[in-house]
Amino acid sequence: MAATAAHAGARQRQARPQQHRSAQHHHGRALRRRSTRGAGEWRITADPCGRVSQKNWGRAVAMANPRSTRINECAVERRSVCGRSHRREWPETAGAVLVAPGVKGRKVAAFKRDEVNRKDAVSGLIRSIIGPGGDARRAFFVLDLAEVVDLYNGWRRALADVRPHYAVKCNPEPALLGALATLGAGFDCASRREIEAVLALGVKPGLIVYANPCKPESDIRYAAEVGVNLTTYDSEEEVAKVQRWHPGCELILRIKGPENAEAKIDLGTKYGAHADEVVPLLRAAQRAGLNVAGVSFHVGDSATRTDAYREAIVAARGVFDAAAALGMPRMRVLDIGGGFKAGAKFDEAAGVIKNALARYFGELPSVEVIGEPGRYLAETAFTMAARVIGKRKRGEVREYWIDDGVYGALSCILMDHYVPRPRPLASSYPGEQTYASTVFGPTCDSRDEVVVGYQLPEMIVGDWLVFDDIGAYAASTGANFNGFFTSDINTYLAYSS
Repeated sequence: MAATAAHAGARQRQARPQQHRSAQHHHGRALRRRSTRGAGEWRITADPCGRVSQKNWGRAVAMANPRSTRINECAVERRSVCGRSHRREWPETAGAVLVAPGVKGRKVAAFKRDEVNRKDAVSGLIRSIIGPGGDARRAFFVLDLAEVVDLYNGWRRALADVRPHYAVKCNPEPALLGALATLGAGFDCASRREIEAVLALGVKPGLIVYANPCKPESDIRYAAEVGVNLTTYDSEEEVAKVQRWHPGCELILRIKGPENAEAKIDLGTKYGAHADEVVPLLRAAQRAGLNVAGVSFHVGDSATRTDAYREAIVAARGVFDAAAALGMPRMRVLDIGGGFKAGAKFDEAAGVIKNALARYFGELPSVEVIGEPGRYLAETAFTMAARVIGKRKRGEVREYWIDDGVYGALSCILMDHYVPRPRPLASSYPGEQTYASTVFGPTCDSRDEVVVGYQLPEMIVGDWLVFDDIGAYAASTGANFNGFFTSDINTYLAYSS
């Protein structure tokens, strides 16, 4: 019965008008089902050197002009349904981001973003990237730099007095780091390599917080060598290490976040001084001759009880007062941590944070408040496409293998509680037969399962699955198990309009 339905669906597809026949032939099986286009799309007619580039609809390869904040030398045209062409200039922010370190010199695809049908717009771009030689490609990311700009601006609107220090551990993609540096972000680094990655982009050491309360001695020495002079601690042993290897470094005391913040990942079990440890740790720094510049906390990843931020800010103010009572220099930094997730909960948390800062730190205007957003700035800006490389039928169940799994970028399933909702790149149609499907990753480990019992239409080897909102703790937590290297997954840059 299922086979009959599948054959019937195939006949329906063959019977449809072939208004996009050339495009379907060009992109192969990836476009075998109905496709849609927006009212206006972008193409490029020449790059800054005058060379003619591909004119595939949905793809505009733009090379940044280093002498301008606008890409005026790229003849990017828009064709609307009326047939007229319109010269397009990038917004000022876009121009700055497109010449940012990590972005400059790389191709950037331009596409029209439809807020209602956002996934369709990204799918069109993915099809153009796959192109006619799709069988030679492997899984890849698409980074929409415009989404990064929007998220950064959203943070600045919601928390205007809190400077974001992006948590590099979340996603160290150089283009993302460079774009954020250009926009004005600081950085939260937790290791020598993260510091090296940020400094390589031209970021000043003073914009880096070495936010790891327990560091190897060699990395502390490195921080001293490059001028990263602000780090976190929550133990007397860490005070001794910093005193020996980086005596000019200032400290930030990491305190434990509130209980029951209803966070996806509770970080308080590993890091953060308890209330009865605060004064002894302040005194330890005082004896060592190290300045404690401020306080940091982290309520946990994706915390849903937003009042936890108020409780943490109250606790932080208590530490400020305790330091003053000990005669220590006035603290000047409050780090409210990270774990923020874009959306309504972030807006709610921002309101709680602003009110608490006004109430408990309002009379301390010299205090610099910073945050460590990682997920907030990275998660929704990335989309991943993975290719179907194997298939097996077992009755009514379909089993597929794709070229990324839980040891690669999809490690976020295990490490970050990511809930995958893969969708076929090929557009579906109403009433299409779906099957309970299992999707495996490429390794030989039987635990390399992406989804089980998930409804998908019939697919074949060479089709593609798309994973949305996969920018947080994905590639950064992957491994190289079984010879499948996470670092082999390319990132294509885009800027939506």
